[in-house]
Amino acid sequence: MARVVVIGAGLGGLSCAVRLALRGHQVVACEQADTIGGKLGWFSRDGFSFDTGPQLLTLPAVYRDLFATSGTPLDEVVNLQPVDPTYHFRFADGVELELPNVSRPAIAAAWDAALGGGAGADWTSLGERAARIWDAVREPFLTRAQEGPLALAQQARRSGDLRTLAPWRSLRGLGRQYLHHPHQRMALDRCATYAGSDPRRAPATLVTSVFIEQAFGAWYVRGGMRGLVEALAERAGEHGVQLRTGSDVVEVLLDSSGRARGVRLSDGEHLPADVVVANADATHLYRDLVGGPEAELARTALRRMVPSSSLFTIMLALRGRTAGANGAGPAHQQVVFPQDPDAEFDAVFGTGPHRLTGPRVAEEPTIVVSAPDDPALRPDDAHEAWSVQVIAPRHVATGSEDPAAGRILGRPRGIDWAAPGVADGYADRVLALMARRGLEVRDRVLWRELRTPADVERRTRSVGGSLHGPSSNTNRSTFIRPANRSPVPGLFLVGGSSHPGGGVPWVGLSAAIVAGLIGDA
Repeated sequence: MARVVVIGAGLGGLSCAVRLALRGHQVVACEQADTIGGKLGWFSRDGFSFDTGPQLLTLPAVYRDLFATSGTPLDEVVNLQPVDPTYHFRFADGVELELPNVSRPAIAAAWDAALGGGAGADWTSLGERAARIWDAVREPFLTRAQEGPLALAQQARRSGDLRTLAPWRSLRGLGRQYLHHPHQRMALDRCATYAGSDPRRAPATLVTSVFIEQAFGAWYVRGGMRGLVEALAERAGEHGVQLRTGSDVVEVLLDSSGRARGVRLSDGEHLPADVVVANADATHLYRDLVGGPEAELARTALRRMVPSSSLFTIMLALRGRTAGANGAGPAHQQVVFPQDPDAEFDAVFGTGPHRLTGPRVAEEPTIVVSAPDDPALRPDDAHEAWSVQVIAPRHVATGSEDPAAGRILGRPRGIDWAAPGVADGYADRVLALMARRGLEVRDRVLWRELRTPADVERRTRSVGGSLHGPSSNTNRSTFIRPANRSPVPGLFLVGGSSHPGGGVPWVGLSAAIVAGLIGDA
């Protein structure tokens, strides 16, 4: 039996803690915050409650497997409900459509009805290509520790899948190949922004999100996504995991040979361990928590990678109820697309006209509005709780000399979200854009609460508030993310900034990979 310390109690850390406990290890999970969940945050006030991170669960089989192997099945401990329609899309020219959940013929019919004959067939063809890519990457990449892009390319070459993967093609390029209508290409772009990346540079393999949503559906956890986190924490406790909140790890302790042998907390306490698992931002880990020559190798690799974007969230406590189609309420998730998506990406990623001045907030961003019809999230049926999210540049404090921020001609690759007026001004702009697109709610707002990239950084220690560590803006950063097995002996990485990437399903797969690397007691 090994003594294991897990740094961080997000989804990845908790999932890994459960899996390691099942293998017979003695596990302590340390969370610096007073609450668990990490980037899957939660906010409540006056009877209103909001998820501040991911709003939906995709690929639920990852967590069904974990719960089934550790005790009571997932569907008996949380209330999972399919979201149908999955999305209500609103385009700048007035076109609107609702995408049904799971049914491929119904999805094709919805595209045809909105854009004309042929659009449905185009989307179906794209989905078929996405399914082939999923089959090609699932086993060699998503369920194994990373072995580098050469190993994946060799595997693809052996199996005849190199043309399917098309590692030389961007997601945008794949969209141009299959989709003739610009509205569909805008919808496809979201597969990259899910990962905090630019679809014009991110690899075509990210199209697997289309297949995952169409094949396995989108699901809502009744009561909010925190229900999944709380169920994981309870399952961890059932298997003997010691969960310590308010326990801030400030150093990974190394022995004379350079092997991880425990952690030091901010109050000076030392927790000895045979293995340390970091469910923390990889840049924060290697920059702030661990030293030695092996960690310097990791720091050097991270400096060559472009960090992912962050998230700006507006939580709205609304008076009254919204009338939707056929007397129903609003769709669970609405997506308001900009007139010019490239202008949004240039602003957020500091490209095009902003390549010399650095990232800035988009004048007209893509807006995702989550309005679940869930009594647990509102004080009564005369109110609604909406969460409004847009991708945003990372936070870089004015005067920061942090090399992880990157610089362009001396200017930081980010903006200071803590500067006076920045967050409130942007919230006003986003709500005004929603109003112009038929979602006017400003006269119903009882209060609003904001979460900026600066808040994400402060609450999760993710450098700059980056959601997923390195972006997927190159094939290198997609397939050579920080490894689950650190170059520091005895240290492992789990979660969104390490392999296989960010997002609710991927951190669950990351946990399974790490538990397999550590092995049985």
